[in-house]
Amino acid sequence: MFRLMQERPGDGPEVEWLFDLAFAPGRGALSSYQLRQSVAPIDELCTVARDEYDVLAGAIRYWPVEIGDARAAALLLGPIAVHPTRQGEGLGALLIGDTLAIARDLGWKRVLLMGDAPYYARFGFSPETTKTLGFPEPYNPERLLGLALQPEAFENCLGMVHSPASD
Repeated sequence: MFRLMQERPGDGPEVEWLFDLAFAPGRGALSSYQLRQSVAPIDELCTVARDEYDVLAGAIRYWPVEIGDARAAALLLGPIAVHPTRQGEGLGALLIGDTLAIARDLGWKRVLLMGDAPYYARFGFSPETTKTLGFPEPYNPERLLGLALQPEAFENCLGMVHSPASD
């Protein structure tokens, strides 16, 4: 049994440790991290999963990004990690499903991620929705996936994915 709850400021070091465990400390060199620099995550969507002993079993974060010159708002999902001892229990799917529902309720229209298409397809993510988008190099276009949370969310959505512009 897992309890899902919004990540609290005090969870940060433990969550970072889990991400390092899952992805190695060099994860910051990935292109998606370029979009997260100097940008705060979306607090309402950053979620941790704790087991019956209050041990961190999983975590997911979301970041705001914009697409193209039109500055179309989108979410960047990731990272998401499940502790190696808890993998295979459906926790990743629980974290993704729960937070996507919250994102939809909050009025977000589209979500992007860099990931494995066969895994994320079960949640509706597809590389077809991102064919007109660019992403910071280096990246594999087949791993750039999108999910429309509202009908036609990616229609006329094109250009480079970038950090939100400061006004």
